[in-house]
Amino acid sequence: MFRGVNALNMDAKGRLAVPTRYRSVLSERCEGHLVATIDTEEKCLLIYPVDEWDQIQAKIESLPSFHPMTRRIQRLLIGHATDLEMDANGRVLIPPLLREYAGLQKKTVLLGQGKKFELWDEECWNKRRDAYLQESDGEGGTPEELQTLSL
Repeated sequence: MFRGVNALNMDAKGRLAVPTRYRSVLSERCEGHLVATIDTEEKCLLIYPVDEWDQIQAKIESLPSFHPMTRRIQRLLIGHATDLEMDANGRVLIPPLLREYAGLQKKTVLLGQGKKFELWDEECWNKRRDAYLQESDGEGGTPEELQTLSL
């Protein structure tokens, strides 16, 4: 559903205008209610329509909290999950703690990732993207699933 790369400017208050092409889908699907949380592997934010997030949160909550790794994920993902609401102008306010975590400045990049978005600081994204493009297959080689993918 959500795909593409979008260069966005964040205003001084931490507001971002959701690209027009996503607004009607988000309004119809979840009345503009979104959830943002941190990505535990990268310095970016994950932004989900609330209905999609509710499914993920239920799965995370169902994991046994006695396992240290599970508890870590529960604390990080659910603990940082923050409700966002698209305003009448199609903007969302990114809270200061989440902006700080992802190092978000004025210039940002919103990446559509199917069921969710990733929100990156533009400079950080450009460096990460370039690193991805420079990476070889790595030590393990290309996974079998990717070997059968034809573009």
